Amino acid sequence: MTMHLERGLTTLNTKKPKKKKKFTIKQMEKFTKGMREHNKRMRKIHCHNMQMTLEEYIDYCHGRYKSKTKPTATNFEWNASGNYRREVEHIPSRVSENSFAPCTKKEPMQYTGERKLVGIATMHKSNMVPVFADDEDDKTGRKAATEIATMRRN
Repeated sequence: MTMHLERGLTTLNTKKPKKKKKFTIKQMEKFTKGMREHNKRMRKIHCHNMQMTLEEYIDYCHGRYKSKTKPTATNFEWNASGNYRREVEHIPSRVSENSFAPCTKKEPMQYTGERKLVGIATMHKSNMVPVFADDEDDKTGRKAATEIATMRRN
């Protein structure tokens, strides 16, 4: 089943909402209190030009307020070229005896231990374990590798 409109009807609301002019006493007290707090806050942050009257504050609460001053090119200070340049031409770098060089090439890692590294075994999933040939009777490291293999299956 499809939805249709009768001829001459529309789903768009083309009427402008009417401005609500009259407020109750409680609403006026609420707006007055809010305006005082707003003005107090603006004075605290040294924005005296952003303080409002009651009518301006009510428009501000309803989204109809337009600011008094708009930012223009005359309000901002900038030089004609638009670029900022430092007045000092050359600033020497700091060099000390204990400085480190972060861009030096890292030395390649090499195993320098006494034990003979035979290979790397996988214990569980991606848990890599080094296999050493420690014993005098096991020069190739076969015994250590079989031990790791049996641990993996048990």
